[in-house]
Amino acid sequence: MRVLIIEDDLDIAGNLYEFLEGRGNVVDLARDGVTGMHLAVSGDFDAIVLDLGLPGVDGLGLCRKLRREAMQDVPVLILTARDLLDDKLAAFDSGADDYLVKPFALREVEARLNALVARRRGRVVNKRLRYEAIEYDPDKLAVTVDGRSVHLSRKCLRLLEMLIASPHRVFTRAELERELWGDEHPQSDSLRSHMHMLRRALTDVRGNAPIETVHGVGYRFAVIDGRQA
Repeated sequence: MRVLIIEDDLDIAGNLYEFLEGRGNVVDLARDGVTGMHLAVSGDFDAIVLDLGLPGVDGLGLCRKLRREAMQDVPVLILTARDLLDDKLAAFDSGADDYLVKPFALREVEARLNALVARRRGRVVNKRLRYEAIEYDPDKLAVTVDGRSVHLSRKCLRLLEMLIASPHRVFTRAELERELWGDEHPQSDSLRSHMHMLRRALTDVRGNAPIETVHGVGYRFAVIDGRQA
């Protein structure tokens, strides 16, 4: 999960950053509203943790701009000392998805973020993903093609999940690499190698793989005249 923290309190921001990063997330930090807004619209985040009392642009203003001007639907969790009902209603009216009053438990922040991201990805319930004869069960990490099991590495499973969840959508190389390796920089041919392994595994079972290479951009699931792309 890639998280943006927008918080001007250095202690709170530092604790959140260290905790979430230590749990395997990729975390960015902004300490004012202007910087936070810039990162929110230019980055590709799974969720945003947002304070209301920010210098520059306050949290409510930032959230409104994010929704109504930038047209971003990234989940936003408000973290604030404001505990009045009117404050909560104003935050939700501005487009916030959840609201947590300080002081808070770090594990609760993580749990709320995980719930927001899971709901956005459509994974609140056990939902098998299917494309043509290919079926993937995210809970069991099980792949079948025409009922026959296919064994894939973890990274190939993640590639398959992204492609099968949004067929026909083109995923850029940068998106796929960030999802598989976070902020690490993989070798130049690592993504291609994993995509080749995924294609080969599907081809061995069904004779082809519905993975199209969009040259210069990335990859997508698509029907390609009944043959491998």
